[in-house]
Amino acid sequence: MNSYLEILKHYWGYDSFRPLQLDIIESIGSGKDTLGLMPTGGGKSLTFQVPAMTMEGVCLVVTPLIALMKDQVQELKRRGIGAAMIYSGMQRHEILQTLENCEFGAYKFLYLSPERLGTELFKKRVVWLKIAMIAIDEAHCISQWGYDFRPSYLKIAEIRELLPNVPVLALTATATPEVTEDIQNHLGFPKHNLFRKSFYRENLAYVVRETDDKDGQLLRILSRVPGSAVVYVRNRLKCQEINDLLRQNKIGSNYYHAGLPDKVKNERQEAWKRGDCRVIVATNAFGMGIDKPDVRVVVHMDIPDNIEAYFQEAGRAGRDGNHAYAIMLYNNSDLSKLKKRISDNFPEKELIRKVYQSLAEHYTIGLGDGQGSVHPFEIDEFCVNWHMPVLQTFSALKIMEISEILELTEAHESPSKLRFIVEREELYALKGVNRFQEQLIEHLLRNYTGIMTDMVHINEDRAAEQLRCERQQVYNALIALQANHIVKYIPFKKVPLIIYKTPRQLSEKLYITRASYEERLERFKMRIAAISDYAQENQICRSRQLLHYFGEDKSDDCGICDVCLSKRKNPTTRKEQRSLRDIIIALIEEAPRNIRDITEVVSFPSNEISETVRLLLDNGIIYYNDQEMLDKKR
Repeated sequence: MNSYLEILKHYWGYDSFRPLQLDIIESIGSGKDTLGLMPTGGGKSLTFQVPAMTMEGVCLVVTPLIALMKDQVQELKRRGIGAAMIYSGMQRHEILQTLENCEFGAYKFLYLSPERLGTELFKKRVVWLKIAMIAIDEAHCISQWGYDFRPSYLKIAEIRELLPNVPVLALTATATPEVTEDIQNHLGFPKHNLFRKSFYRENLAYVVRETDDKDGQLLRILSRVPGSAVVYVRNRLKCQEINDLLRQNKIGSNYYHAGLPDKVKNERQEAWKRGDCRVIVATNAFGMGIDKPDVRVVVHMDIPDNIEAYFQEAGRAGRDGNHAYAIMLYNNSDLSKLKKRISDNFPEKELIRKVYQSLAEHYTIGLGDGQGSVHPFEIDEFCVNWHMPVLQTFSALKIMEISEILELTEAHESPSKLRFIVEREELYALKGVNRFQEQLIEHLLRNYTGIMTDMVHINEDRAAEQLRCERQQVYNALIALQANHIVKYIPFKKVPLIIYKTPRQLSEKLYITRASYEERLERFKMRIAAISDYAQENQICRSRQLLHYFGEDKSDDCGICDVCLSKRKNPTTRKEQRSLRDIIIALIEEAPRNIRDITEVVSFPSNEISETVRLLLDNGIIYYNDQEMLDKKR
């Protein structure tokens, strides 16, 4: 089965490829290094999954998104295709087992996080694997000029040296011409080879509204635009506040941010994808790799840091090709906050040196020591203890990471730990301990050796299973035992790690590279200016503004954004009439409505809406039902 179409049909059930997919597949399939630039929802994963199925060996897939990694591995397995993953936080024996299985041909796809590429363990073993191709998702992360540069992506070039004849497919949804060139240079393409799909979305209406009543605007938008929605906010607290607002107004919603347990995040994400929950209120941690085609509106309650992030998040609306909205709400306060983000993201070098010095004292690392040492890092605790601003501290760490002074990893799972702090004899004479707590103490003593003298890892799920109760009951009992000074208990948590790349030095001699600070600062200022201009510009078509930013010139206005509709003077064009007709039919198919309802939802002049409704009535496509509402022939 060598035909790409046959593979597509056999494993994925599709009869044809989307635009540009086959071009990219044929390029990488012929052994050429390839860069594919496809907007969100364009079907990037198939451009490496399909050709890899025709090749002998394993396809390495590099992605920074562990959630996406897990989803794709599970989906490939469901289709009968061998797949595995390696990510930060796995134990050494688990990694070795996975690599050995790859070596013996158990997997067709091996997904891994970029951090794993640079480890000695992986570099030693990868040369023994038969690698067919390397696929790099979110490839813009390799460029320092990109909006989400990750130093770990630079390790890909080292892997290319170990696998010199293996072709690379780099994929990204958002990149300026400067970044696309930088990606290909960093990856060592012998010849630039870019396939680019137009970013134009004819069904997506971009809208920007200046308002001092964002909450009221949001409620009006969700009451007028039916269907699934995403509401993006800047921080976790705002997630909960907006979620409470929507629920108080009888709008089914839930919230999502990186601080939630993985199980909770997965449950909420799946409920939203199924349609059990209409609205998801989220930080930018939500959305990567989630293919939900019927999102009707994406609302940004705050202005993002850059157009790349905005375009990618807004692009999650209307992937099914039906009319959808991407709406940004802002006010003058937001513009001031945007400027403050410059100092938050690029604190003074003196503060960076102060963070470096405080870290060394925090971990008791002497001058000349520490290289290669690994330390759990809780930023909130650190900032409280050392009187540091949280945002600027995080940014200082990222700048030091880019300067290769240290590394700040993603959060790792830290299992629960416990130790008894009373003597064994005292355990049998305890007062105020109920029957369940006694059973739990017995379980701990029986299953964990050394727990009387050392902190040991425990498993609450295992305890719940053996004691035939819910995990929460075990947790509550452990908290109660700690309150009674019987145990010291540190619950399961996810914490990032600080890894020292160089020996500790005097903070005043700390060298911050120009590329990691001054050059990135200038580009950050340019991005802030670009998104500010986009929000305030009310004369140029929104779609044309966005396309121009990504180096794509479009001569025609979109006709459906807020700017285009505000300056409409001439009668609607035929193309726009067809669009308006389709929008009205789609709205009525969802639920019967009157003309006033439609006028509030659709951004066309009321006289044109009335005329289109009359034509639809005359042609028998819609009708007035018994409740005098416009309805669709079923």
